[in-house]
Amino acid sequence: MDAAPARWAWRAAAAVARHPSLWAIGLRQALVLAAPGWWRRRPFLPLPAPDYLRFRLQTAYGGDGDRDPDPDDLVTYLRWCREQRSSQKWRRKGALHQ
Repeated sequence: MDAAPARWAWRAAAAVARHPSLWAIGLRQALVLAAPGWWRRRPFLPLPAPDYLRFRLQTAYGGDGDRDPDPDDLVTYLRWCREQRSSQKWRRKGALHQ
């Protein structure tokens, strides 16, 4: 994964680009998961910390966490995030009306 992070990042971006309904949640998740102070370090992109990303890849795919993420898994994750966010809004509205 470390050798060519740009390769999987471009494939992931292309996968999300095909789903305009996921663009907003994708941007939100990028900012939520970005390493603290990402704007102060090259590349000036809201990327997760390498240790966090490695941990997530280990838990998702097993091994040492050096496997490239599957772009389809990213799309599935963003759909899940959108559904979770939507259901939380619905639950909060319901709690206010009780």
